Amino acid sequence: MGVPVHRFGILGVIVIGLVPVFAGGCALTRGVARLHLDAGDALFSANDIEAALVEFRQAVKLNPQFAEGHARLGMAYKASGELKKAAASLEESVRIDPNEFAPLFELGNVYRLLDKLSRAIRAYVLACELAPDSFETHFRLAACYHHNGDLDQAIESYQTALKLDRRSAFAWSNLGAVYDVKGRQYEAIRAYKESLECSTDQSVVLVNLATVYLNQERWSTARFALRRALELDPDLSVAHERLGYIQWRDQDLDDAAGSYQRAIELDSRNAAACAGYGVVRMTQYLNDPGLEAHRDAAIESWHRSLELDSDQPKLRSLIEKYRIKTQKPRLSLDQ
Repeated sequence: MGVPVHRFGILGVIVIGLVPVFAGGCALTRGVARLHLDAGDALFSANDIEAALVEFRQAVKLNPQFAEGHARLGMAYKASGELKKAAASLEESVRIDPNEFAPLFELGNVYRLLDKLSRAIRAYVLACELAPDSFETHFRLAACYHHNGDLDQAIESYQTALKLDRRSAFAWSNLGAVYDVKGRQYEAIRAYKESLECSTDQSVVLVNLATVYLNQERWSTARFALRRALELDPDLSVAHERLGYIQWRDQDLDDAAGSYQRAIELDSRNAAACAGYGVVRMTQYLNDPGLEAHRDAAIESWHRSLELDSDQPKLRSLIEKYRIKTQKPRLSLDQ
């Protein structure tokens, strides 16, 4: 008798023989995907984004579970301005490997650029859990809370960021802005001052500080802060506008008119400056009713302000109060 053949004989031999071939093929495919990733990295570093995209797409095509490949593809899409594709690639990277910090952080950045603040917040929260000592992540989380109107959460996150880096002028100034909106004026002043200690040449922060002083009717202190702001940036429209208000309060009417005019010259869309200029000119007219041109200039300036910002009911009332009432013509053009 011959040697008995196993019922799976030849087929079994073939299958067994193929197993290591398939395993080796998978390893080979992953290796080739890694080569495409490395090539894409080199091209990305050389700022050849389109060529990098080709390599990264090939990498994830060869290995769809390549989390790092999807992350790199997302970054390349972001660099090319294709934010929706960037978000999709980074989402896939996070799905495959949810414990990697960098893709989560970048996903938060992309969501923020897409103005999807709730999704950005979720991504940054998870990134903070993975890297609790990352100042930048806490800072960006705070900024998202801030812009989303979650002010208490914004304060908490800015404070956490500042525990990691107390020399961040931006974090201090942003924290001051949140305190200001919350009506916590003294905390806002302290935060703005801390920001200025970190970096003295911040004209906008000085204007924000001056505005808090104005709300407290601390006129001379506010004037000093605005003068410092204008020394740093003579062309800052909002600083001239705020200074004009103080000068009007002090009855320095010619100086006030000049400050408001300068603010409008620098920014023709400064509605507050147009409104303030009108108030100054009307005040001059009321002091001397012979200055009818000032009355007319005031009303015209108020109209311009309303064209820029229609939500000013007090300004509408002033126009109605001081405009010259004329009778309607008896003959209508429609007739």
